Amino acid sequence: MLPIPSGWFCIGASETLPRHAVRPLRFAGQDRVLFRTASGEAVLMEAYCPHLGAHMGHGGTVEGETLRCPFHGFRFDGSGACTATEYGQRPPRVRAGTVPLDEQDGLLFAWHGSRGEAPGWHLPPTGQGSWTAIRLHEIPLSTHPQEIAENSVDVGHLRAVHGYESVQEREPLRTDGPNLEARYRFRRRLEPTGRLGRLTVTIDIHQWGLGCAMVDTHVAPMGLRLRNYVLAMPEDASRTLLRIGLRVALPEVRGPVRGAADLAMRLVRDASFPGYVHDVMQDAPIWNHKVFEPRPALARGDGPIAEYRRWTEQFYPDPAVVRGTAPSEAAE
Repeated sequence: MLPIPSGWFCIGASETLPRHAVRPLRFAGQDRVLFRTASGEAVLMEAYCPHLGAHMGHGGTVEGETLRCPFHGFRFDGSGACTATEYGQRPPRVRAGTVPLDEQDGLLFAWHGSRGEAPGWHLPPTGQGSWTAIRLHEIPLSTHPQEIAENSVDVGHLRAVHGYESVQEREPLRTDGPNLEARYRFRRRLEPTGRLGRLTVTIDIHQWGLGCAMVDTHVAPMGLRLRNYVLAMPEDASRTLLRIGLRVALPEVRGPVRGAADLAMRLVRDASFPGYVHDVMQDAPIWNHKVFEPRPALARGDGPIAEYRRWTEQFYPDPAVVRGTAPSEAAE
């Protein structure tokens, strides 16, 4: 089993965490508590109070800029420091561990360092420009982020699983540090038989680490521009909560028709979303039941899987685990 990789991982939508909200969360093999302070700061903290071990995600409350433990009322600020107790005395010098967070474009991202390292890179903005708000759907999976991200370069599965036709690699795979880019073109049927015609689809995949992918999609002849998101959050080394999202490009119009045009694109987003969910759910049974094969018998037509795997080695404490030449986390 592969260990949990380093990277940024989406832990939810901003709108699901209003001020004073407290949420228990399993992230990267640890129980956490996510809360938002009175001023609006989102904080991800280890769940168990360092005083006497109560889970602060169950019964904990936000008081100002602190989280109050439900057991003895100890309060912890956004840095994890204990700032007050119920006893009217100086609080102990104790700290709850916190996780780096990045909130952007309506999404919350948390950092996991596989070696305990601080973030060495950050995600670029993905929702800038004229796009609808994102719509999200959650899919719990018994798999690893490595497997989910690999689908972005697995050309063969686009035909076999999704039925896409005439799949072409428009440009060679490109990598730059934690960023990977792949570009494809294919045709897909409007319905299972293809009697109603086919659409030509071009996609530009932008992957940052193994937790965040943004896919810019252009559908011809409709001229529709979509932005699909694939956001994998590892609950532990074998379970991933996958969030998929969709935005639709807004038309560049002004004046009194702008509101109507924006509404129309939100309706297009909502009409397109079930098809996106359907396509991803075609992969779910395979992800849930496959194993990671570190030494695959690759064939011509598979796509740049070998290059992808070399790129992923940077996210693990021991890069050799991807090649199957080092002990896995389970073996250790």
